Amino acid sequence: MTIVWPLDASTRAWYADASRLVLMASKNDVLEALRQVEDPELGMDVVDLGLVYEVEMEGATAKVTYSLTSMGCPAGPLIAQDMDRAAREVPGVEDVALELTFDPPWTPDRMSDDAKFILGFG
Repeated sequence: MTIVWPLDASTRAWYADASRLVLMASKNDVLEALRQVEDPELGMDVVDLGLVYEVEMEGATAKVTYSLTSMGCPAGPLIAQDMDRAAREVPGVEDVALELTFDPPWTPDRMSDDAKFILGFG
């Protein structure tokens, strides 16, 4: 944010109206927060593992489409809970909508190069 000094007429109007400004979270803010969430079986974050398929912001709601390494992943509920918590911690996020999908199914190809190296894929 830039404040011009001395304040001209348009800047004074903006400054006087600042009490109504709303902090808006970005898709990248939420994606970065999701890096805190680890898959407990693999010990890596869900973003580098490629489990986060999409993040969208609709107003103050973060919509996260994600997958798991398998349909029967026992860590699924824990991962979802951690993703919800991490996204809600982002300033400007008031609600989180998680959508679990297996279309397309997750494959190791979705992992970052670093994750592939650490886990021994190619």
